[in-house]
Amino acid sequence: MRDAGRTLPRNDPRQYDDLAGEWWRPDGVFAMLHWLAEARAALVPPAARPDALLVDLGCGAGLLAPHLAGKGYRHVGVDLTRSALRQAAAHGVTVVNGDATAVPLVDGCADVVAAGELLEHVPDWRLAVAEACRLLRPGGLLVLDTLNDTALSRLLAVRIAERLPTVPRGIHDPRLFVDARALVAEARRHGVDLRLRGIRPGVGGLLAWLVRRARGAEGGTGGPAPRIVPTWSTAVLYQGLGVRRG
Repeated sequence: MRDAGRTLPRNDPRQYDDLAGEWWRPDGVFAMLHWLAEARAALVPPAARPDALLVDLGCGAGLLAPHLAGKGYRHVGVDLTRSALRQAAAHGVTVVNGDATAVPLVDGCADVVAAGELLEHVPDWRLAVAEACRLLRPGGLLVLDTLNDTALSRLLAVRIAERLPTVPRGIHDPRLFVDARALVAEARRHGVDLRLRGIRPGVGGLLAWLVRRARGAEGGTGGPAPRIVPTWSTAVLYQGLGVRRG
């Protein structure tokens, strides 16, 4: 990635400091993260008990927070990037500067663990899955989304997407993409039975958004955001939902 006068390796965390001003721009380079956060939050039920805790691994600037409002959770966000955490705190998230593969929180503390667009960014996604499962109390819910380790995913998410002005170059390292079957097996090994489903942006909403964005320099970019919808295939982008066994 080339930004702010320097060239960074693929998936370098310093990219998020260079792009700190983009997090809360609804039509900025992190726009799709907003759409995914809404879809992820839709899988989180209202809290079943007082003082319920949701741990948001790789929380970034707290994009999940508006979609959790009124659900009754204390929202704790864990991330490596301090510039993002400052923004998350401003949106009501209790922030922890830490690594998703070694989270400084106690076993079984969370009613829900969210790991959105995280696993494909860590050097060893299996460690992050182990940590997510460790944090869950029995009966707790794991919610995640990530990119599959397939040729189609690499083509769409890297080779094609990074040619668009809406995706930062070098934001993904395709060598870190997460095989869906291996993820299910790893979660099961740590006590969580994951169900997966493919997801994608709705085509009509995405095309309308791209047209608005292309016209943005002339006439603004206001309008409804694309929705993330289920699809039959997990070959590119997929969600996981699972409960920690007691």
